[in-house]
Amino acid sequence: QVQLAEFGGGLVQAGGSLRLSCRASGRTFSNYAMGWFRQAPGKEREFVAHINWSGGSIQYTDSVKGRFTISRDNAKNTVYLQMNSLKPEDTAIYYCAQGRVIFGPVSVLTTSYGYWGQGTQVTVSS
Repeated sequence: QVQLAEFGGGLVQAGGSLRLSCRASGRTFSNYAMGWFRQAPGKEREFVAHINWSGGSIQYTDSVKGRFTISRDNAKNTVYLQMNSLKPEDTAIYYCAQGRVIFGPVSVLTTSYGYWGQGTQVTVSS
């Protein structure tokens, strides 16, 4: 049974930093792409960043480029999202997700991910 658990959310002032972690269990972590998504109140869940199984392919949504960094440690079954220069518009519940297909491509689509964490709240005050 695949389980994803996010950690590291919280309240931070604009300009501050947070580091989210997501630990996975239940499948061979290093075989699957991982993604971070977020959902603000009243809005649809949106893509933030993803990283392929080896870490060799990474993509970010335009609004976080240069501020957020996704990485993974396959030995620890963990994917990270380092968030710097946070803005109030980054406020959302952040979810990590694991790809459906072994050695599959990265994707911005929620439907490409078969497993999701419970989410962690990130609140950025102005």
